[in-house]
Amino acid sequence: MPSTPASERAGVNPSFGEQLRTLARRSVARSARQPQILIPSVIFPLIMLAILTCAGAQSTKIQGFPTKSYITFVLASILVQGAVNGTTVAGQLLASDMETGFVNRILLTPVRQSIVMLSQLVGVAVVGLIGSVVFLVVAVIFGASVKTGVGGSFALIGFTLLLVLTFGAIGLFGAAVTKSAAQVQALFALFLGLLFMSSMLMPRNLIPVHWFKTIATYNPLSYLVEAPRSLLITGWDGQALALGCGFSLIGLIIGLGACSVVLRHRMERA
Repeated sequence: MPSTPASERAGVNPSFGEQLRTLARRSVARSARQPQILIPSVIFPLIMLAILTCAGAQSTKIQGFPTKSYITFVLASILVQGAVNGTTVAGQLLASDMETGFVNRILLTPVRQSIVMLSQLVGVAVVGLIGSVVFLVVAVIFGASVKTGVGGSFALIGFTLLLVLTFGAIGLFGAAVTKSAAQVQALFALFLGLLFMSSMLMPRNLIPVHWFKTIATYNPLSYLVEAPRSLLITGWDGQALALGCGFSLIGLIIGLGACSVVLRHRMERA
């Protein structure tokens, strides 16, 4: 017979940690049981890595290009692209729970709405962790290098996880507003378009078209790309890492805050 948590035997509500662990396990199990979520999140970026590496190989001959290995240069963009998939993964998980009525039921219990959001992000983080490790390993096998060594590799994975949580939080907000997994796909398309309008394929100082260079400079995704790129090519660049982490944290806070407002409104209506 399974043991009963002490909090339930005592007749009190489960603690924050117990609630989070229970719902987080559910989120991870759901992600693992849905290959239609996991496989595209890994396969599509790998295909893009192969295509962009072949198409951009000649770019390394441009004077001032920061590396002789284009796969090393573009790997940062692929890590960010994989993180952008967190928008779709989180949106699908929450939208599915809203369509089945699970969120409405759970919000009528003592479970805090912050736990509902955080637990959804755990499943997204697991998918993001698997993807980031696969992208890094595959790229290194085919010739990519990490300037900052083993420590930088762990930093790359850590930064990618932060990005996954950020885009996942935005995906949760999109799902909370639209209540539709299909409509959250529009957010993924938006961020993917913005990624291609960033310094994804070329350093900003080498972009020859003035209007494109201006867009890339004001595009926050440029700084999300340049942070991991610095670990791959330049070294421990404090400014690049600070800008990347800063923009990511801002997005994470805004996404979680906006989602919390929407869920609170739903709870009040219920």
